[in-house]
Amino acid sequence: MSAITVNPVHPNPKDSIRSTWRRQDRSQWSIYHWIYEWGDLHAVDLDRKVPVFAKNDKIPYIPDWYLQRFIIFYSALPLVVHQLFTHFSGMNFHPVVAYIYYYLAGRFFLSREILTMRELGHTYGFLDGDKHERDGVPDVGVKKALLSIMMAAMGRPLMTVLLTYNANEAPLSSINWKSLPIEAILYGIVLDFWFYWYHRIMHEVNGLWKYHRTHHLTKHPNPLLTIYADHEQELFDIWGIPLMTFFSMKFMGLPMGFYEWIICQNYVVFSEIAGHSGLRLHAATPNLTTWLMRMFNAELVIEDHDMHHRRGWKNSFNYGKQTRIWDRIFGTCATRIESVKENVDYSHPVPFPLFGVKVRA
Repeated sequence: MSAITVNPVHPNPKDSIRSTWRRQDRSQWSIYHWIYEWGDLHAVDLDRKVPVFAKNDKIPYIPDWYLQRFIIFYSALPLVVHQLFTHFSGMNFHPVVAYIYYYLAGRFFLSREILTMRELGHTYGFLDGDKHERDGVPDVGVKKALLSIMMAAMGRPLMTVLLTYNANEAPLSSINWKSLPIEAILYGIVLDFWFYWYHRIMHEVNGLWKYHRTHHLTKHPNPLLTIYADHEQELFDIWGIPLMTFFSMKFMGLPMGFYEWIICQNYVVFSEIAGHSGLRLHAATPNLTTWLMRMFNAELVIEDHDMHHRRGWKNSFNYGKQTRIWDRIFGTCATRIESVKENVDYSHPVPFPLFGVKVRA
């Protein structure tokens, strides 16, 4: 088994992905360093074992329903609280209050997912772990990575409130329950169509690659680097692609109300974070039709996007981030390494818990 390597110092300091700041003198930390610490925003814990496995060691898998349960629970929780407030007070949230409330709900959802994935990483290890440890938040990018996360966390609910929130409608009476399952299924697929081509063009067009290359400096990403990129890409990821998807769904005749859009976005956010986690687990992007995608080898698993970072640069593959439907149709799928069917351990399913992970000895 090869020894784990660490990132060397990059010849261009601004491009360095080297991460040593967590072991440096804390008196030299800025407010940005401390926000990571105070918020417990770390992909792994320092001085805590991460198991390492060979490529051909069996990889555990997470059944689809565990991931569905997590997303549905943390999507429904703020809606239930909102409904109870409206029912007992006879009032509804002002748009400003709704924005703050759903921003905080999104932060809670995000933090629960990151903490759960951190525990799973310390339990089951990471992909390509026999060759390289996970990249941390770069020394040169502590501020940038944090502001990127904050911009996404604040920007998406703002867009959702401005376009769809109606203070006269509470969740229970507003949600179109008949169309919600269809919206939940199609949103990720439609979004991934737009993302696939935007992403592929960013790789293949010289004039656009310069805006995407920063995101690819990490070859072994972690959830905190999910949206780490140049500002032009960040803005399009946060607003451009979701808006194109929203109006596509409206054009298809789907209502896409405020509460439905919140739920659909939670599916997308969950998958974006999971796709950059590098967890050595065979887990597919949650969708109510994942079982159908699997029949055509078109479901996306954690290793797919991890390989896009690890082995792809300007010429790449696995451009989708919600499914492999468009990669399959347009011939840009790469062969998996650790998540190949014969290497997946289906006999011992791994749960994705709602409230915490019990770490095995």
